[in-house]
Formats: sequence, structure tokens, C-alpha cells
Amino acid sequence: MKTSAEIIDLLEKGVDFESFLNSLPVGLLVYSLDEQKPLKCNRELLRLFGADSEKDFLHNGPLTPSFGTGQPFRRLQEKLGQLPRNKRDEFTLDAQTEDGVQKFFLVTTALTPALHESLTLLLFKDVTEKKIADRDLLQSQKTLEAVINTAVDGIIIIDEKGIIQMVNQAASRLFGYDKQEMAGRNVNLLMPAPYAEQHDGYLHNYLQTGIGKIIGIGREVEGRRKDGNLFPFKLGVSRVELEGKVLFAGVIHDLTEQKRAEARILYLNKELEQKVEERTEKLTEVVNKLLQSNIKLEREIKERKAAEAALRQNQEELRRSLEKEKELSELKSRFVSMASHEFRTPLTTIASSADLLGLYTESGQQEKRDKHLRRIQTAVTNLTGILGDFLSLSKLEEGKIHVNPVYFTVEELGQEVVEEMQSLLKPGQKIQTDFSSGQPEAYLDKKILKNIFINLLSNAIKYSGENSTVSFRLAQQGRRIDASIRDEGIGIPKEDQKHLFTRFFRAANSVNIQGTGLGLNIVKRYTDLLGGTIRFESKEGKGTVFFVEVYWQDK
Repeated sequence: MKTSAEIIDLLEKGVDFESFLNSLPVGLLVYSLDEQKPLKCNRELLRLFGADSEKDFLHNGPLTPSFGTGQPFRRLQEKLGQLPRNKRDEFTLDAQTEDGVQKFFLVTTALTPALHESLTLLLFKDVTEKKIADRDLLQSQKTLEAVINTAVDGIIIIDEKGIIQMVNQAASRLFGYDKQEMAGRNVNLLMPAPYAEQHDGYLHNYLQTGIGKIIGIGREVEGRRKDGNLFPFKLGVSRVELEGKVLFAGVIHDLTEQKRAEARILYLNKELEQKVEERTEKLTEVVNKLLQSNIKLEREIKERKAAEAALRQNQEELRRSLEKEKELSELKSRFVSMASHEFRTPLTTIASSADLLGLYTESGQQEKRDKHLRRIQTAVTNLTGILGDFLSLSKLEEGKIHVNPVYFTVEELGQEVVEEMQSLLKPGQKIQTDFSSGQPEAYLDKKILKNIFINLLSNAIKYSGENSTVSFRLAQQGRRIDASIRDEGIGIPKEDQKHLFTRFFRAANSVNIQGTGLGLNIVKRYTDLLGGTIRFESKEGKGTVFFVEVYWQDK
């Protein structure tokens, strides 16, 4: 039997064999089973282990007992000791390179009949990336399972036949089944009739046509618990393709408490409406009594005036008229403070002014009649605005407002808006315009865009004082309209600006100005509906400017 030195000498003399070893794309090690040590390696193996010298690698390298703890060497010995010498096999070996990097290798044993029966060729392939990827994948799977099982909402995964593949803890609690009871069973187990019977057909149709009623959309449905009781929940279903297999993941959000709360709110609203009606009737009675008292008081004043001298009578009449105006003003203030609801304020104004009109029958009282007619007109306008805001909000929330684009020019739109605003201007107020069209004509929903500008302009007029200027600019550039509306009004406090587009929100400095707090919310929703943007700049006491930007595509 030849010694190791003789075997190495034979290998080194075989120049062609040496070249063959170094030409291999995998690391190769000649290992003596009898002496349990490496005898020769190729350049690729040195590269894999970060070694410079074959001699140092074979005597002190990572695969020798003197390197580090010697763990890779003992692992290699153990594996080679278990392998039959006349068979090919493979195993995984983890070892550090000479510069301390941890690597994983797939080691394949090869027989060497042409050399010596105690020699084995070991082929080393670097599988570090795959090993790390496998480990990361396993960790990701464990993390995903942990996330799913700790999710507040229920999660159920089914295959294309409707068979439940996985259930989290939340879904198990919702339906009252153990997870083992649900796994492997058809998901229609959790559905009430007739949906349970129709589900398989629906799933089949979806797989055939790709058209789904729930998948990717979500809707409210009912589920059936193990005890047979039904409960409402919101279901969102997503299609997942994993390794060529189609799965469906359903997320279940229990609506039981929400539905109870909604029912409670409806009950309370109905109760509140009834109380409001009762209070309104009582308030009407009080107002009528006050009006009758006022008429009686005026009659007494006239009787006392007739008994006095002309000058004294005029002075007394003036004094009593002022007192009467004060009493009426105080009466109005008390009434407004009692009728806190926005709808009652304009309605009460209309009722009181209409009754007073009947008292001013003489020709010299036309100014008083005109005064009360203006109050009625203003109240009707306010009421119409309030009702309009609520109607617009209702239509937006119900999805009843649809975009219907038409061709129009910027000047045409701007002039229409300005004309409608003239009746709202305060004394000395004016609207300064700057309209610039482009080519081709704009193609947008003109009605929605007009409502946006009317709302912003009416706010600018309402919150600005007399003799002020409101600037209205419209410019078209290609398929984009830029608009700005600037006022010289009270401005918006900095701390309130972040809430400005919130429904029913009103700034702290506007509580004494009538409004619903819905206008800017509606404007924001309209702008979003057109796919545009709205922003503003404001400083309290200095005024506000709103910027609107919308785009469109031709037919």
C-alpha cells in the first residue's frame, strides 16, 4: 500500500490530471480515508475558502483539526465515516473561510478507482445564498403565521374548491369552531342558506370567467356560527397565486357591535326628533304670545301719545320706539339662543317677520315692510343654503353624484359664477376677475366645477367686510385649470387650519357667522370627485386664498 507522500507524488507528476482538477468549476478535495486528512485540492476550492496557498490550506486550513475549534473537520470525519466507500453520496457542511466568513457547502463524494481505494474525491459547491434564503423563507413563514394568528380580524384561506386551508385564532373564536374542526372542510359550512348552497357554483363561475362579486371589492354579509346563530361581518376577499396554486384569502371584520350601535343611534335620533317637534310647538306658542303682547303694548303707547303735547308726544314716541326696538332685539336674541338648531333659526325669522308685516298697513311704513321682506328673503336664502349643503352631502355620501363632462370655456364658466354672486355682495364689495382660456376647450363636469367656485366665493363674501375686494382668477393651461379665490376677510386661526375640510367644523372666530360647517367639506369632496387638488393659505385678520387645480382627458 502506498503512503500519502507517494500518492501525492503520483498526483503531482500527472500534469494533465493537475490541469484537469484546476479546470473544474467546483471545488475539489482529494481526501485519504485511511489517514483521515486532505491530500490535494484545486484552485476553485482555495477560492471558495479564501485561501492563498494549497500547502497552508491542507495543513492548517478550515478542514483541518488545527483550525479554530476543529468543528468542520470533525463533522467531515463523521460524515465520511458513515459513507460506504463504494457508493456516491452527498451532505451539507458548514465552515468558516480563512477570513472568518460563515459558508455552507454541498459536498458530493466521488469514487477514485484510478488512484487508490482509500482515496475519496470531495466536490464542494457553495450553497450559502440558498441556505440563507431557505432560512429567511422559513423565518418569514413563521412571522407570517404569527401575524395572522395575532390579527384582530378573522382570516380564512381556502383553495379553488372552497376547502379551508388555514384559519387564525380570531376566525376560530368568531365562528365558535376549533381550527382543527374547520381545516379541510368546505367554507360554506360558515354560511347561512341560500348562500351556502350557491357558494360552490359562484366559485366555479369566477374561476371560469374571472368576474367576481366580492373578490377585490368587499361587502357586508352574514356568517353562521357553530351554534347556528347568525352574525354580521364585513368580508374582503383577495385572490392569491402561490406556486401555481390559486388560493383565496378572506378577512372578516365582525360588525355585531357596530350594528348594535347603529340601531341605538337610530333609536336615539328618532327620540330626539320627537322631542324637537314638541319643543318647536311650545316655542311657537311662546312666540305668538310675545307677539300679541307686543301688539297690546303698541296700542297702549299710541293711547298715551294722544294725551300729550305735540313736542312731548314726538319725543315720547321716539323714546318708546327705541325701547320697543330694544325689546324686539332682546326678544330675538332670547329666541335665537333657545333655538340652537340651524334649521329653526331661519324658519323663526320668516314666521316673526311675516306676522309683523300685517301691522304695517299705512303707506308711510313701507320702509319697515321692506326691512322685514329683506329679513324673510335672507332667511329663505340661508335655509336654502343649509338644505343645499345637507342635500349635497347626502348625495355625495350615497354616491349619487356622477361626473358628466362637457366642453366649455373658462370665461363662460367664470362669468356665470360671478353673475350668481352679485346678489350676495355686501355694500361696497366687489369681485375682481382674471379669466384666461386655452385651447382646446375645457372638458370637465361644468356643474360640479361651478358649485366649487360658488361655494368658495360665497364664503369669501360672507367672511369679508363691506368695501372689500374678492379676487377670482381662472386660467387654463393645456388640459389643466388653475383657480384661485382670494379675500380680505377674517382669516383662519392657525390652530384651526388642519381641521378646515372636516365635516361640521367651524373655526373659532366664525361662530357668530351663520353656517353649517359643511361647505368646504363638500368642496373637497367635489374636487376629489374630479381628480383635482385644493389647498389654501390664510392668516388670521389678513384674509384667505384658496387654490384649486383640476385636469381632464378628452373623450
